Amino acid sequence: MMMNNAQTQHSSMKLSLSLKAQGLTNVAGVMKGISDPYATVTIFTFRSHNAQPIGKTEAVKNSLSPDWAKSFPLEYELGSSLNILVNIFDEVSKGKNIPMGSASFDVNEILGSKGNMMAVKMKKGGKLIVRLDKLKGTGTLRLQLSGSKLKNVESGVFGKSDPFFQLMRKDYAKNGFEWNVVHRSEVVKDNLNPTWKEDTISLSTLCAGDTGAPLLLTIADYNRDGKHTHMGQVETSVNGLVNMKGQTGLCAMNNQGKVVGTIVVRTAELSGIEAAQNNNPIESQIAGMSISPTAPQMPYNPSAPPMPYNPSAPSMPMVPGNKGAVHMAAAAMPAMYSPFQAPPPPQPSFTDYLGGGCEIQLGVAIDFTGSNGDPRQPGTLHHINPNEQNDYEKAITAIGGVLANYDTDRKFPVWGFGAKYSGKVYHLFQCGATAEVDGVPGIIEAYQKTFQTGLIMSSPTVITQVVDTAAAFARKGQEEAKREGKLKYSILLILTDGAVSDMNATIASIRAASDAPLSIVIVGIGSADFSSMQHLDDRSSEIDIVQFVEFNAHRHDANSLTQATLHEIPGHLVGYFQRNGIQPSQPVQMSEGDIHVVAQEEEIDLSFTPGPGGNVTVTNAGAFVPPKVW
Repeated sequence: MMMNNAQTQHSSMKLSLSLKAQGLTNVAGVMKGISDPYATVTIFTFRSHNAQPIGKTEAVKNSLSPDWAKSFPLEYELGSSLNILVNIFDEVSKGKNIPMGSASFDVNEILGSKGNMMAVKMKKGGKLIVRLDKLKGTGTLRLQLSGSKLKNVESGVFGKSDPFFQLMRKDYAKNGFEWNVVHRSEVVKDNLNPTWKEDTISLSTLCAGDTGAPLLLTIADYNRDGKHTHMGQVETSVNGLVNMKGQTGLCAMNNQGKVVGTIVVRTAELSGIEAAQNNNPIESQIAGMSISPTAPQMPYNPSAPPMPYNPSAPSMPMVPGNKGAVHMAAAAMPAMYSPFQAPPPPQPSFTDYLGGGCEIQLGVAIDFTGSNGDPRQPGTLHHINPNEQNDYEKAITAIGGVLANYDTDRKFPVWGFGAKYSGKVYHLFQCGATAEVDGVPGIIEAYQKTFQTGLIMSSPTVITQVVDTAAAFARKGQEEAKREGKLKYSILLILTDGAVSDMNATIASIRAASDAPLSIVIVGIGSADFSSMQHLDDRSSEIDIVQFVEFNAHRHDANSLTQATLHEIPGHLVGYFQRNGIQPSQPVQMSEGDIHVVAQEEEIDLSFTPGPGGNVTVTNAGAFVPPKVW
């Protein structure tokens, strides 16, 4: 079926991958201090079977629990295969970098975990934690800063501070607002008038695309033991950095309220976005800005409120040493976008709903009509072979294997239709001993054991009761979730070998179900004429909730099958909640004890070699074994 705008918008998820580790094993060696860990990131997709390096983080000096500032953009479509491999190394200045551990993650498993976070206990020691967020905003900021007359905080008579700066973004966390590092400069040794290297920073990472959002610029003196000495700070924004040209500078204060120097914005150029009043990138060169005086608790109080900000106030030159400079500086920042020209807020995405804790529950309905053939005969559609899955089992394994990640309890109802018991044809009956089975293995077991229940495979093919029951199941699930302040959406997977017997009745049931939080995925098994089933996909309801896929078109590629069957689900889900005025819940805030932790299954070593322009290539991919098609 031709996708509507919502489906087109939400089928592809733009994500941002963040990494941190805890309790790594020190591999620096005797008398060589503490390791300086960095991480490399590689992705594997099903089709290519090839490793695709996407980059490396900065090295965090002298730390066994690094929280890397660099994040990585990813694009993902529900049902596709995407695995993330992270390798951690100790950066060695002279000699070969030393491996510290590795872990791999399935994107579906991360997105299905609470807070879109999960962790792996690595065999070499320590824990690697990954988080996927919605990638917000486009464009980059090309930034170069320098310092002027910074106050020396180095101990000793002859030593000078080794300054570096950090940009921190204000995020809402479980215990309130907190500043999180999103960019860290290199260290300039023994210099109180440093000029740091120019960097290009993604706006999605820096400010989630909001160029007016507060940023905290902190300056610190680097210490080898990792206990860096705070020198000063200023609260600003991307707009503030870009528009500081002509300012005389803002005062810097340390925690004792004393001036410590000036920061100069040498370059601040935006690319890839358009200003509301000017279509050209904005560049500010050699614009002065000082580190502003800040309340003493700011660096150490994540819940402190943001500084006053008045984008409509005229630009005001700042006088170094003025203790009111913070408030005046914030007021002086010109707005990049007029409030009358601001675009409307974007429609929530599938990722927004997942990030807010929305669960997806799966129900499976299986066709047991006689047209499938005698399951005792090899070659028939339901033939059970202990050495090879039949097509019904393959479809259950592939599609259920993806959707199971998004259901917390992984309990699924399994229904059958088209079989006769005690002389009566049933168009809906329970498969398995319980109303819900455990995971995908439970679905397969319930399916196989149904043939031991004395059924007679019969006719006709009627799915109206299955659709009606699934719709009621979906409504009940959402009502129960709503009472707990949560959201739940359902997917009905129907596996059938032929066309439905009563098309009009089926269309009526689908239309009645279109107001439920439900998507219906129909997979045609076998080689029948499925043209009438395609009609259900195309014209069954004004609100599209049906997706039909022929299994044989994807029988040699499990990833192709799941991608085709689940392609429209994100648009269905967002469309339902938006039609009913239901916004995503606030992003789930996680504490360390809430994070889903799994043990590492295998150690994978993929080394990186820097190439032209800083690109990286895989130099050792021998440990990767392509997955089997089924």
